[in-house]
Amino acid sequence: MPGILQDGELILYGFVGENYWDEGFTALEVLNALALHGRDEPITARINSGGGYTDEGIAIFNALKTHKGKVSVIIDAMAASAASIIAMAGDERTMRTGAMMMIHDPAGEKRGTAAEHEAMGELLHKQADLLAGIYADVTGKTSEELRQMMVEETWMNGSEAQAQGFATVDEAAQAVSVSAFDYRTYNCAPDTLKQLSKTKNWSAEPQRSPAASVAQMTVNQETQPMTTQPAADANSASSTTDQTQSNAADAQTAERERIGKILNCEEAAGRTELAKYLAFETSTSFEDGQKVLAKAPKAEGTEKPEGDTPKTQASTYEQQRLSASSQASNYSKPPETTDDDKGARLVNRAKSMFGGAK
Repeated sequence: MPGILQDGELILYGFVGENYWDEGFTALEVLNALALHGRDEPITARINSGGGYTDEGIAIFNALKTHKGKVSVIIDAMAASAASIIAMAGDERTMRTGAMMMIHDPAGEKRGTAAEHEAMGELLHKQADLLAGIYADVTGKTSEELRQMMVEETWMNGSEAQAQGFATVDEAAQAVSVSAFDYRTYNCAPDTLKQLSKTKNWSAEPQRSPAASVAQMTVNQETQPMTTQPAADANSASSTTDQTQSNAADAQTAERERIGKILNCEEAAGRTELAKYLAFETSTSFEDGQKVLAKAPKAEGTEKPEGDTPKTQASTYEQQRLSASSQASNYSKPPETTDDDKGARLVNRAKSMFGGAK
């Protein structure tokens, strides 16, 4: 199973916390990944999770919240339960098209006396209040409002999550705001767009300012006969806007590619700080950056030893990873265990968890 840090992004997919099938991610893995990525670097966390353990979700939330670089959270499909808490750590929180978010009360399993069950109930109420406080800090709602939403188990799509303050961007709404134009005004627009305009009652008003100005000028010039020229001008204005948006998107893609090439090229090995400077602080092209890196001296201790092999390279990388792990957490790596040991530990683990029977 690949690590959760992929191409400079945190991929938080699956169960929140350790589970028997190793399908998910843990707080310790997130801390290690952030240390390897760089504490001051911006990071994007992509989430698709139905939730998991309460304390793991809170630990990951705090790890991201205290990260010095900008944190952008993207909900690829689902941020439910404990995963919704993690999402609240984002400086920006984007809901992708079709994505959902769900908040509800924590749940737990307990065997024992009535007094022990009552103690568990008190703990769950306390945890619910703490979680509501996290939601309240981000959304601006009161803790009482959030507690009611949690009790009712509230599911939100992108627009609802944005309206409630849980998300800052609804990607689906952004797409509609760009495309929701009355394409019936164009003679050669595809029939599908014309039909959508009719069905959804799209209006040209939000985007007609450039075209409307041209049309108004034509009306006011009495010596100029009425022609189909305004429609052509409107089409031209719309095409110019679309082209500008396309060029901006292409420029952003090219910039991401330039940064990635500089940071990951062979010449960047042993010259990490210089590579970061060239990538983020300058507009140096990849080819020029590669030349600069090739001529610059490597940091001490990073020279590749003679006779280095893939096996020794992997060993060096593992040492670096473990070093980053120790810097990121006060925990040490647990001893190797068998699947049976791990399963028994997880089954007997006494901790509260989002979800479960109600």
